[in-house]
Amino acid sequence: MLIPKEDRKKIHEYLFREGVLVAQKDYNLEKHPEIDTSNLFVIKACQSLTSRTYVKTQFSWQYYYYTLTPEGLDYLRDWLHIPAEIVPATHIKQQRSHAPPRGMMGGDGEQRRFGGGRGRGGDRGEYRRRNEGEGGKDGGAPSEFAPQL
Repeated sequence: MLIPKEDRKKIHEYLFREGVLVAQKDYNLEKHPEIDTSNLFVIKACQSLTSRTYVKTQFSWQYYYYTLTPEGLDYLRDWLHIPAEIVPATHIKQQRSHAPPRGMMGGDGEQRRFGGGRGRGGDRGEYRRRNEGEGGKDGGAPSEFAPQL
């Protein structure tokens, strides 16, 4: 399909910037929700990139999901004349916090896991501890009670 160069450039720029693209399978849709061009142009341009293995396509629930491959990244970088330092948003790694590792050797994991200093069981064993200091049960039969049958 012949797609105007300005529309193809918009599609390629968006795909390079985000690294992924979603298009509804509606060939009569006037405009794509994120790109100012026809939805049919978006689908057909991505279909062309898929046939050259520059984009991976996933289809689910009447939506096309396109993901840029490393070969596609190089192709779009050459096609758009973009330097190598600029990468898509999906390829940027998030900064990790410098917090100490949590897990088996993480320090106070017992307190963190089981709600403070209560240890395993939390509040479940507290009713037993409460009765130990009082010297016996308050309710029930007296200690000298001997049932007769």
